[in-house]
Amino acid sequence: MSDSYTPPFTMTEEITNLVIEIGEQVGAVVTYDALRANPKLRRASRIRSIHSSLAIEQNTLTLEQVTDVINGKTVFGPPQEIREVRNAYEAYERVSALDPYNIKNLLLAHKIMMEGLTKEAGRFRSGNVGVYAGKQLIHAGTPANYVPELMKQLFDWMKKSKLHPLVKSCIFHYEFEFIHPFADGNGRTGRLWQSLILQKWKAFFAWMPIESLIYEKQEGYYKALNTSNKAGESTPFVTFMLEVIRDALRAVVESQNKLTKVGANVGENVGVNVGENVGTNVEKIVALLRQDNRLTARVLAATLNLTDRQVERILAKLKAEGKLVRHGASKNGHWEVLEEYE
Repeated sequence: MSDSYTPPFTMTEEITNLVIEIGEQVGAVVTYDALRANPKLRRASRIRSIHSSLAIEQNTLTLEQVTDVINGKTVFGPPQEIREVRNAYEAYERVSALDPYNIKNLLLAHKIMMEGLTKEAGRFRSGNVGVYAGKQLIHAGTPANYVPELMKQLFDWMKKSKLHPLVKSCIFHYEFEFIHPFADGNGRTGRLWQSLILQKWKAFFAWMPIESLIYEKQEGYYKALNTSNKAGESTPFVTFMLEVIRDALRAVVESQNKLTKVGANVGENVGVNVGENVGTNVEKIVALLRQDNRLTARVLAATLNLTDRQVERILAKLKAEGKLVRHGASKNGHWEVLEEYE
């Protein structure tokens, strides 16, 4: 086996344009300063990322239940799924101190993520694995005896590559999933590691719930993986992931712009502190729902330091005024903020 490896990839005009567009969005993001100063917002964003990443892996706990687990409350649910949440939260909390180009750090992250869930937590798999859709094998992981050397080559390439971190992170994500180096936990670990590569480029990516968009676009996510498998290179998957990152940034920029616009006008016309606080909270809730329409009243309350009842009253008012619509049940439903509401 060769000592060096360059993942098959073609830099297309579409990918170049996506990198440029994302760079422009990055320049417009000011949310990181607000997140850094507000631990509740950071925590809420992290919880959304964890819920989405685990939901992709068929974890059935709701966002509200995931929030309760992380807050140390009693949750009635499958013990393994509760353990998955606790492990993932610890992994996300500790990952920023790790080096994305150090393979031992990857093994440590997997150990934290999968402790108590698989016998080989923190170790490359000893047996062969496959990815199945029902009973149909859709991808066979690299034979186990080749995994350590291929992962070493992948990390060596990452250290040497001069590609933009955006592109490099997506290529790593694809190659990681193609090799499938662990007995279990490959999906959640791969997404975590891409986030780490991105946050070492721009720190605010530590709080960007990119996993939430992947969760919403699962069909496209797996289609992009399969298309790249058939093409023999990561280009289709890189294109898809860059679109996901662009959309996530676009939502953040639009949300912060709406909050800025509201903040400039609220105080002048209200006149009393109570009225100002109510108006501001309404707009903050609307902005958060524009960014993630699956947020529950409890999560909104924890994020904004309000009571559940305060948030429920605001949501009821917005629904009564025809500015907010609820689709589906409380467990799997979502909110729709009507476009005419400004």
